Amino acid sequence: MTDQSLITGNDPTPCQNCDTILEESFEFCPYCGQKTNDELTIGVLFYNTISNYFSFDARFLKSFVPLMFRPGYLAQKFLQGKRLLYLHPAQMYLFISVIFFFIISFSTREWVKEADEINKKVINSEFVDKNLDPIQKQALDSIQIENIMKPLKKNQKIIGLKDSDLKIADSIIKFESSKPGNVKSSWGFNKEKVDSLVAAGVDKEIIYKEMGMSENPSFFEKRLYKRWLAFVEGEGAGSMVQAFFDSIPISMFFLLPLFAFILKIFYNNKGRYVYHLVFSFYFFSFLFTVFSILFGINYLFDSIPFWVNLLAVMSTYFYFLIALIKFYRQHWFLTWIKSGVITFVFLLFVIPTAFGVLAAFSFFAT
Repeated sequence: MTDQSLITGNDPTPCQNCDTILEESFEFCPYCGQKTNDELTIGVLFYNTISNYFSFDARFLKSFVPLMFRPGYLAQKFLQGKRLLYLHPAQMYLFISVIFFFIISFSTREWVKEADEINKKVINSEFVDKNLDPIQKQALDSIQIENIMKPLKKNQKIIGLKDSDLKIADSIIKFESSKPGNVKSSWGFNKEKVDSLVAAGVDKEIIYKEMGMSENPSFFEKRLYKRWLAFVEGEGAGSMVQAFFDSIPISMFFLLPLFAFILKIFYNNKGRYVYHLVFSFYFFSFLFTVFSILFGINYLFDSIPFWVNLLAVMSTYFYFLIALIKFYRQHWFLTWIKSGVITFVFLLFVIPTAFGVLAAFSFFAT
């Protein structure tokens, strides 16, 4: 107990969070920053949740306008030391990316549903060898029927078959051969038999081998037949689309540092790698914001002209160009050349490679 508390007669008030002794006039703890009278209510609970995990406070609102309309400004101020006035670049990226993937999830559900419908239409359609015309198919069927009937005709008396029995057998064989399932299939295996094995609940390994899998398959081959069977059952396309979009957030954690690394290559004398990473966080936050708005508007309104979407996407390049000029302070013509090369490298090599890996991952995902 301090001397001051003895004089005033008041007991010292400890901080509820860190137990630091506080003066009566303090509204916030000078050590940890928590409010001195932080009574738990519904409002306090939700405010703390939003503030702590998403940093949705005055700093976000103060940072949003310059993020959208002052390219390169936030990254520049952050490097100048103003790191509490505006929202931290990683926090802003995290918060906006959560909003983006929440908005895009509505469209993703529709794309998954459409993929499943297309998948079912494909497997329910008849896959016939298009290289054979109807006459060739009929001739092929006739030869097969004749080969089957030859032994029966040759041993008719031994077996005890009448002419009427042979006619019935010939009719049955012709009827069965006319079914589409018996025409040469583009699946490369007997789909009807595979369907029956699936319906009977036969072990997957047996079904894979019926489809053509080797006796000692590699991990790659086994995954291939697993995904192929899912497609045959009408469930492969939708799950692939879902797995692809579920993997995008992970890929962004690799694309963003790669983007910063490309900036480091072109602006090697403009600071350490972390400087370029700060710029990348804010720029990707801007991109996610623009695409969140686009996806949201297009989801709510189907009649948005294509040129409006195209103009919005193209504006992100001009934002990038201005941000580079403001942040790195090089001549606009040299920056224009660098921005074009950086965009070209990122769009034509980095992103396709990343999404190619994502597609392969989605195909072989469980």
